[in-house]
Amino acid sequence: MLRTIILIIAIAAGLATAVVNFTVIKGKIDTLTKDRDDQRSQKEDFHHKLTQTQKNLKDTQATLAQTQSDLADAKTAEQKAVDNLTAANTKIDDLTDKLAKTSQQRDDAQTQLAAYKNTGLSAPEVDALNKNLKDTETALAVEKDENLLLTHTVARLNNQINELVGTNGYVVTLPPGLKGTVMAVDPKWDFVVLNVGEDQGALKDGEMLVSRDGKLVAKVVIRSVQKDRSIANLVPGWQLGEIIEGDEVIPAHPAS
Repeated sequence: MLRTIILIIAIAAGLATAVVNFTVIKGKIDTLTKDRDDQRSQKEDFHHKLTQTQKNLKDTQATLAQTQSDLADAKTAEQKAVDNLTAANTKIDDLTDKLAKTSQQRDDAQTQLAAYKNTGLSAPEVDALNKNLKDTETALAVEKDENLLLTHTVARLNNQINELVGTNGYVVTLPPGLKGTVMAVDPKWDFVVLNVGEDQGALKDGEMLVSRDGKLVAKVVIRSVQKDRSIANLVPGWQLGEIIEGDEVIPAHPAS
């Protein structure tokens, strides 16, 4: 009997212990389940926020790209406007110049018309006078060239005559307006090439002064004359410096 009672008591104690343990374990299980659900909820919330943030980032990048594209288009449009303005200003300047020239031509035409009316001549008569004037100017230019050629020829012939006759103390004179430069220099043979020749009035045995920056460098005498150049030798005792290309030459004895 006593053993039965002890057994019953032990069973009751075991059941009590089991109940207590079950209660404690259930509390822990409930706590763990709540923690799990909370973490799951937080994870889902974080994932949702991450997804929304990524979406916002993509939208922001798209907006930025569109803004940059719009800015580039705006800059292009601005540059085009500047170019158009520059072209318009240039066109305005050209038109202003043309207008000024046209106005001047109109004024000149009006002046000529007034002068024409004052002459009392007819249009054909004025045209004839203009033609005669142009023909006269052409003839004068031709005669001037021929006269210059004849002058050079006479000077050359006089020089040849005096050379043949052997006139003592004869000096070859050159045209006072004769000016040129040294084209080439040969220091070994003491001769220079000048860019003045028969067409400019250069004469054989004519003497020319060589200068640089207004200072006398040497004196040369022409020994050979060609159409547009001549060759001259240095006059002994007259070389005050080295002759170089580009030095200026003028007549030592210009004709009066």
